[in-house]
Amino acid sequence: MRRSKALEVLAFTLGIILIGCLIQAAGWIKNDKLVFPDAAEILRAFFRLLSTPKTWLLIRTTLLHLLSAMAVSTVLGLMIGMAEGASDFIRILLRPLMMMLRSIPMLMLVVIIMVLTTYDRVPLIGTSLILIPMISEAVCEGFRSLDKDLMDVYRLNSGFNLQVLWNVHLPLMAGYLKQAYINAVGMGVKLVISTEYLVQTRNSLGKAINTSIYFNEYQDIYAYALIMILLVIVLSELPLWILKLSE
Repeated sequence: MRRSKALEVLAFTLGIILIGCLIQAAGWIKNDKLVFPDAAEILRAFFRLLSTPKTWLLIRTTLLHLLSAMAVSTVLGLMIGMAEGASDFIRILLRPLMMMLRSIPMLMLVVIIMVLTTYDRVPLIGTSLILIPMISEAVCEGFRSLDKDLMDVYRLNSGFNLQVLWNVHLPLMAGYLKQAYINAVGMGVKLVISTEYLVQTRNSLGKAINTSIYFNEYQDIYAYALIMILLVIVLSELPLWILKLSE
């Protein structure tokens, strides 16, 4: 177990090094050190940003947007997914809406939301709308895969309620929910920062990336990308690690 975990960490670390090598190779091929700076320069920018209090304020703003969107999309996705799993009619009824939310270009969705509400709500609403189908689909599949015999057992003693949902359904759907959560976190980080970039949210990573592009500070752009990777790792792995320790 420890050996496989160490191998996984090693492979992941080599994957990050591979990204640096690809950027370095692109710089050599294009002969453009401005757009493709050296890996060492990117690392210096990365540590410089992490040592700056302003960066942590940017991370805090983006993190709040992400956690809020994850909370909203999880609650709504769970409700919609359970309804879709329990009823074929509801699943077919909502299928066009879910397909539209999955396929609509992010730019178009952001423009529509900007017209309907204030700019500061766009990262939350836009991200939530994209993540809801991802979570609801996993919940629906997990619900439909439940053992019918086990469901009949609890129906002999109780009707469906929150306690049954928490103690019966969610544990049995844990595999589906875990994968949906990991995918939603990775997608959520990209969506939140993209919406912040489009609406120029103050004190956010999206705004910071826009500023770096404006001043041709490409080493900072790649450094922010590394920060995004760290956010995804922390948010996707830390809760699962805590759950394992609590078992």
